[in-house]
Amino acid sequence: MADLMALKPRMSEKAYGLSQDRNIYVFMVPLTANKVTVASAVQEQFKVTVEEVNISILKGKAKRSYRRGGRPLIGRDNDVKKAYVRLKAGDQIPIFAAVEEEEAKAEKTAAAVKKAVDKKAKKESK
Repeated sequence: MADLMALKPRMSEKAYGLSQDRNIYVFMVPLTANKVTVASAVQEQFKVTVEEVNISILKGKAKRSYRRGGRPLIGRDNDVKKAYVRLKAGDQIPIFAAVEEEEAKAEKTAAAVKKAVDKKAKKESK
């Protein structure tokens, strides 16, 4: 049994697109994680079948701020590790459920507005 690992889903447009098109989900994972531990943690937490895991490390950017008197303070953002997890066809993780519900609601609203405009235009043409 694998140790519980903190899997934080990455909520971005690119991650959403990957989940819709290729069934790939993006997670922020600890720097000590590897492909095997990520795969087992995802399978355990979400009850899905993992087919592939790719990992990338984003190095933290150098940041500079200035104190009174013009003396610079130099620091760094923390490094971040991302895991791209591809699931078996048919498996899904409901990470973006709220986004999909919002899109469905927007489509219903747009359809209702269009219907009202068409009805009004038809009434005016009579």
